[in-house]
Amino acid sequence: MITLERDPARALGIRAAVSAVIFDRRGRLLLQQRSDGGQWGLPGGSVEIGESVREAIAREVLEETGLTIGVRRMVGVYSEPALQVVRYPDGNIWHYISVCFECAVRGGELTTCDETLALDYFPLRRLPPALLTNHRVRIRDASAKKDAPFIR
Repeated sequence: MITLERDPARALGIRAAVSAVIFDRRGRLLLQQRSDGGQWGLPGGSVEIGESVREAIAREVLEETGLTIGVRRMVGVYSEPALQVVRYPDGNIWHYISVCFECAVRGGELTTCDETLALDYFPLRRLPPALLTNHRVRIRDASAKKDAPFIR
């Protein structure tokens, strides 16, 4: 299970990351059930060296969902240690600085990979109980439909 780490001093380092909020035409949210902890969350992951955040979000969503996307807007930047220092089942702890984007599907078909156990669209009022805590904040922020991005 992926959990939040209370002591940021235990983090191995800081990682730049991205996540995608993708709504379908019915307003349902696409979530990924992750293979590393079994919990549900937004598609996304770490930015690779030499890659922009725009390139990273397109690559991560394609790898984890099979969908090609376009970025609509930035939802926010998330760095608050209380929500961004994450402990993985293997014991590794990372402090993420994550940029979250609202994205639109441009093509592809939902397809799982080794990082994804399942993919499904959920109504905002019926999100799965096993949803990553730090992703709940991003989903709430995306649902607010504010013009300016959140900085948390």
